[in-house]
Amino acid sequence: MTVPKILALVGPTASGKTGLSYLIANLIKKNLNRVPVIISADSRQVYKHVPIAASYPPEEYLEKFKHYFIGELELDKEFNAGEYGKKAREIISGLLADNKIPLIAGGSGLYINSLVYGLFDYDEALEEGGLKNKQKIIRQSLTERLHKEGIESLLDELKKVDEVSAGRMSNVNQRRIIRALEVYYTTGITISELQNRKINVGFEAVQFALKWERTKLYDRINSRVDEMLEQGLINEIQLIKDKGYSYKEYNSLNTVGVKEVFDYLSGLITYERMVELIKQNTRRFAKRQLTWFKKDKNINWIDVKDENDLEIAAKEIFSKFF
Repeated sequence: MTVPKILALVGPTASGKTGLSYLIANLIKKNLNRVPVIISADSRQVYKHVPIAASYPPEEYLEKFKHYFIGELELDKEFNAGEYGKKAREIISGLLADNKIPLIAGGSGLYINSLVYGLFDYDEALEEGGLKNKQKIIRQSLTERLHKEGIESLLDELKKVDEVSAGRMSNVNQRRIIRALEVYYTTGITISELQNRKINVGFEAVQFALKWERTKLYDRINSRVDEMLEQGLINEIQLIKDKGYSYKEYNSLNTVGVKEVFDYLSGLITYERMVELIKQNTRRFAKRQLTWFKKDKNINWIDVKDENDLEIAAKEIFSKFF
């Protein structure tokens, strides 16, 4: 039986994935006379109320083509890579059955790995194994210990049971440390081992990414931040803050571009410092993304020099894939 191939557009923030997906979707519709559907692989775009902060695709794109995982969840909802992979695979399976063409586009490495390589679904395992109640008790106990003992104590404990995971974290990763300990004490298996377990995803992902000179990518990031501010980023975060949300409490808001605005609105930093930090932290984030994606030898990199090259890249990818 032939395994279907799915096109995936990946890469760092501001590299042009959204525009590229739109161009390729147009080529699919025009040349193949089939319906393209875009599957976002972005851990922040899935949340509501943050169209500017999360850089949703323009309304024109959303109206012309069906998108999944854009503005679907409330900010207080937890969502992880395992859940994303499972739901996205179900959507892709349905689209293929309807003779539609799924197009993956995003820059969240864990989400992409979960979807295209099939990371182990911890939450599904809990459900099937009847471990939900045990998980809840353990999580409550760890949270209480966090307040009594501090995060350093829990991180030291994690080093003893899961040195691999602990090595990826610092004491600022409170949620991840508690999550890793919770996984181990609930299942008896370390989260690092679970993350290496793969399932059959039912398709082969052919991945492409746009390769920019580092300085040009950083220029694009700086320009995007300026555009986000012009579009009303501060007002967007103010509305969220007025509803009682905080990036310190909700993982959905614990991201670059949101934290800095919260600090500005709270009077902790000046406007100028806020802008400087958003740009600086976004560049650092992009650097980490590049490091992540460069480790994946399955990604095909397309050289681009300016915005005009996006259309050329779209045609090149379309001709190679279809």
